[in-house]
Amino acid sequence: MRFALRHVVVYVPLIVASDKTVRVVLADDHPFFLEGLRGMLAADGISVVGETTDGSDVVALTRKLTPDVVVIDLNMPGVSGVDAVRQIAATHPDVQVVVLTVSNDQADVLEALAAGACGYLLKDTRADELVSSIRLASGGHAVLSRDVIKALATRVQADNDAAERAGSDELALTARELEVIRLIAEGADNAAIGRELLISKHTVKQYVTNILEKLGVQSRVQAAVYAVRKGLV
Repeated sequence: MRFALRHVVVYVPLIVASDKTVRVVLADDHPFFLEGLRGMLAADGISVVGETTDGSDVVALTRKLTPDVVVIDLNMPGVSGVDAVRQIAATHPDVQVVVLTVSNDQADVLEALAAGACGYLLKDTRADELVSSIRLASGGHAVLSRDVIKALATRVQADNDAAERAGSDELALTARELEVIRLIAEGADNAAIGRELLISKHTVKQYVTNILEKLGVQSRVQAAVYAVRKGLV
């Protein structure tokens, strides 16, 4: 079943989903793109509980449906995507917001992340990578397209003095830490890193903590940008 509110469509599943089902709200000003994205996610078991083509409705829809993830374009009528991200982050901090757009402009990326988005993906992202990224985002992981990370690299090079200091001998990363940061930059979460390196998630977490401290950065996203800038990936 479904019912419409202005530009909003809310989907009510006929079958109750399991606790592990990722619930998503989609926001994009192109109905045909929404239709294709909805079908792709549904085919992979992700529940699209609602969608809208108008930015002014996204926050209300989020409040009504409390999804795990909101996937939103930057270019939205009514309220811009960035403003919608900012409002959702302020009023619904437990809802993860992923920007899905065509722009890899540094200013757009930084503004969206500063507004509270946990992810920034480009619309030419492969379907399997997009699905995986949305699932990761639902667990609180930061997700960035590799092209987006590269677009940020120049900006970080100018601003990140801490990352520059990390090149010195006393702050040099160990061989194992280099393996971990490479996998972080590739979008792997702690469980995936553990499987790849045959170590426990607890050990991975300790490596990540050490890496952030050595680089003087606050997040995995910043560490990933550093890895790209240094040519580690």
